[in-house]
Amino acid sequence: MRFQEALAQPGLAAIAEIKRRSPSAGDLRPDADPGTLAGEFERAGAAAVSVLVDERFAGSVDDLRAVRAAASLPLLAKGFFRDPDELAELKRSGADAVLLLLRDLEDEQAARLMMTARELGIDALVEAHDADELERAITLGADPIGINARDLSTFHIDRNAQLDLVAQATLQQTVTKSERVVVAESGIESRAQAAAAELAGADAVLVGSALMRATDPAAKLRELIERPLVKICGLTREEDVAVAAESGADLAGFILARESPRRAERVLPVPGTMLSVAVFVGERSDAGSDLVQLYERENGHRGRDAVLLRGDEPVAHVLDLPWEQHDPGHHARASAQEGRVVLAGRLAPENVREAIEKVRPWAVDASSQLELSPGIKDHHRIRAFVEAART
Repeated sequence: MRFQEALAQPGLAAIAEIKRRSPSAGDLRPDADPGTLAGEFERAGAAAVSVLVDERFAGSVDDLRAVRAAASLPLLAKGFFRDPDELAELKRSGADAVLLLLRDLEDEQAARLMMTARELGIDALVEAHDADELERAITLGADPIGINARDLSTFHIDRNAQLDLVAQATLQQTVTKSERVVVAESGIESRAQAAAAELAGADAVLVGSALMRATDPAAKLRELIERPLVKICGLTREEDVAVAAESGADLAGFILARESPRRAERVLPVPGTMLSVAVFVGERSDAGSDLVQLYERENGHRGRDAVLLRGDEPVAHVLDLPWEQHDPGHHARASAQEGRVVLAGRLAPENVREAIEKVRPWAVDASSQLELSPGIKDHHRIRAFVEAART
């Protein structure tokens, strides 16, 4: 399977990167064995492997050859390439794709290298880090396009700018009815950050430093792409947010609907390992959250289902139980829903595993079953719920 094709498969794909050091962070894993790591990443679910072949990252083309001998996944060669002859050598050494940095290339150079890659039968991941470079990549017909959160001049990470560019690239595809793979690169350290890129429209994430720093790189990779996500909703206190974060929850829900007994005064701060979700019924306002969960209002209370929004863009279906009712067909209905499903409705540590096995949702959402009283969470049950969802 080609590199681009591997990233275009359903769900969020991961490119696991092998690099011994970084100019911004120094040594990461000086004794890394590329072949061993590549085999572990393949077994952990990586869609492709990226190999730094530049000496500034303590890499070489020999590392690419070692990875090619150890893994069958598509391989991306990363470096600072300007010469078509370099691409030919990388192809001979096992590369299925090469990175082209628009920061360092004029359009004519980039076009020539993209043509060379096509003639060699390999893909070119064309990288942009600002709006001008994204427009250049689109004009050049690049596929896939990488959106780097790191400014290579300052090494500053700006995830919000990256997500906006990912969304812009996705919107452009909708307008032109074209299809291309979009990759979010750099700065992804948690499952929630990977999910944020996914919801913005990224088909894949490229992760390097977080894996190289991890005690077990393959386990870290599995963690980043694991589904379902876990949402703890009805949070009203900072101490409950902290326990949810420490337990490994990915989404923190704050109900801002006026009629809810779990109404929070505001969206509380969350750590980088979580995304905040403001929950509204009927009408919404700007609450400063990462996402919005919006229910219709019916007969003075919330409707059955909601939509999860990133800005104004629907990104998932929240499938819930009817207000204060049960539905024996709830799981069957949810499993038949296309797209991302956030499964809600009286989920608890005792039943979440069964629900996951029946529905295979993108996320699970619990609130009332994790409480001592409305809006006051039972810390033991939060921990038990997250653990059961992850088992």
